[in-house]
Amino acid sequence: MAVLEETYEVVVVGAGHAGCEAALACARLGLETIVFTVSVDSIALMPCNPNIGGSSKGHIVREVDALGGEMGKNIDRTFIQSKMLNRSKGPAVHSLRAQADKAEYSRNMRKTLENTDHLTIRQGEVAKLLTKDHAVTGVETVSGAIYHCKAVILCTGTYLRARCIYGDVSSNTGPNGLQAANHLTDSLKSLGIRMYRFKTGTPARIDRRSIDFSVMEEQLGDERVTPFSFTTDPETVQIPQVSCYLTYTNPKTHQIIRENLDRSPLFSGAIEGTGPRYCPSIEDKVVRFADKDRHQVFIEPEGLHTNEMYISGMSSSLPEDVQHAMYRSVKGLEHARIVKNAYAIEYDCIDPRQLYPSLEFRSVSGLFAGGQFNGSSGYEEAAGQGLIAGINAARKIRGKEPVVLKRSDGYIGVLIDDLVTKENKEPYRMMTSRAEYRLLLRQDNADLRLTPIGYEVGLISQKRYEDLMNKKEQIQKEIDRLEHTYVGKKEETQSLLSKYGSTPLTAGCTLGELIRRPELDYEAIAPLDKNRPSLPEDVREQVNINIKYEGYIKRQLRQVEQFKKLEKKKIPPEIDYEGIPGLRLEARQKLTFYRPVSVGQASRISGVSPADISVLLIYLESGKKKDNSQGGRSCEKDPT
Repeated sequence: MAVLEETYEVVVVGAGHAGCEAALACARLGLETIVFTVSVDSIALMPCNPNIGGSSKGHIVREVDALGGEMGKNIDRTFIQSKMLNRSKGPAVHSLRAQADKAEYSRNMRKTLENTDHLTIRQGEVAKLLTKDHAVTGVETVSGAIYHCKAVILCTGTYLRARCIYGDVSSNTGPNGLQAANHLTDSLKSLGIRMYRFKTGTPARIDRRSIDFSVMEEQLGDERVTPFSFTTDPETVQIPQVSCYLTYTNPKTHQIIRENLDRSPLFSGAIEGTGPRYCPSIEDKVVRFADKDRHQVFIEPEGLHTNEMYISGMSSSLPEDVQHAMYRSVKGLEHARIVKNAYAIEYDCIDPRQLYPSLEFRSVSGLFAGGQFNGSSGYEEAAGQGLIAGINAARKIRGKEPVVLKRSDGYIGVLIDDLVTKENKEPYRMMTSRAEYRLLLRQDNADLRLTPIGYEVGLISQKRYEDLMNKKEQIQKEIDRLEHTYVGKKEETQSLLSKYGSTPLTAGCTLGELIRRPELDYEAIAPLDKNRPSLPEDVREQVNINIKYEGYIKRQLRQVEQFKKLEKKKIPPEIDYEGIPGLRLEARQKLTFYRPVSVGQASRISGVSPADISVLLIYLESGKKKDNSQGGRSCEKDPT
């Protein structure tokens, strides 16, 4: 019987936030790309929270944009409320968060995919990977159609053997009742790929008309909105915004939950998958934090053209009748009408330690992976991985070295490094505390850090790159000017210092020195700066941060230089750890399992001690000297 056969360069499986970025990256780099989705209505779907960004996640979105991705641009077009979080803290933890019109977000992203050259969208389920000699050659769909290709990127999200559960109700579907992908897992396992079973959850959606907002705390967006994308004109995002609302659970809510824990599939054993520790269900919160008599509940609109409200902070898998009583016990929700029940969802994902830092499988050449399929959680983490997987699939096909972001390059680098080097027994969520160089990896300087990489890759235009170089020059020129502009003990100076509660001058000083005072900043000293040039807001922001935090930034840069020394020390892929004298048994086992590509990566593996790293460094150095004396290849040379 004849079957359909087609040929592409890249096949992307899944069109969620990872799949969209992967497919767009490949197509924009000129590769003929096809993206498969179980439903075209699920492209860039937001099955859970209707927002983009947030603490640490906002950093990732700006990094995706800086590299040439789409998420930041899309949320700038479709947001309905925007807020910069953590403004009262230092710039390292400032994070942008935007409430999305989720239907518009999906619709706009689909429009972008549909109008991208070299990109084909196909509704269908991929059932099997085709390989030859440990290399991917294509995929086969449930209909038997075959799509030959040079690279496959798996971005299946939460759809792989998905099961949605609340109470005793269980359905083998993906989120929002969409079709699950039930066949690919067996194909992956046949290739020796290790799989996990994870779970996540979502709260109920409630009819806006049944909510009493008058007894809740209104949450407004920022007066001046900051766009996610560095290419978005800030004036275009100054739009009317919708309100969100804050209320709280109470002892009655907690009593209802405790009395019905035996009916929760989370506690009865009906759910096999492991859930995210940092985004727990309300049942988890009540049990884990038994001393707390209330928890925050945010009421957020799903969009401008629907009455559905998202009940953030109260995800659950309790039975329908318990959900009804539980939500109605919350202040302002006494008459709530549930539109969609809360539910938990289980799905298959991989152990990401099987991947190189490029997100290519170690055991199958040309097979890449991104997003929740890699054991992470969150739209933003998915988008970051999808973009890197797409870039590296394209580069592999073109015969180029992969792009591997270091931990000192960006949050995406931290995210991927953590996934491929650490055992994650639950969905991985990015947090600012995971980034040891977070003062350098701020969301405000993502373009300065990563746009040159996006330009080298081919996803950033010449004009955008030149604009960045001009911005960089403006920043440095203004910093130099401030560091060499002096002010004396004039009455005007002393008056301004007094206004801000700052110590009077006893001698002349530079404007830069004034900016470093905690109570002052670049804008505050403007009256003293008679020759100040007119500069864009983003340039002024960088000038202020770089001067004010100069000492801390220099300290972290020194730490990064030490870190890079270990990253540059490559480990030959054929190295036999069993033959290295002095390595502890656990270290030999872990190093053999992970096969780190550098000493830096080896140092971050749990169970590998600093003493083990010293032994490894001595061994590699002795091997280098031996090879040099024999005229052979040095161990220090990059094996890739």
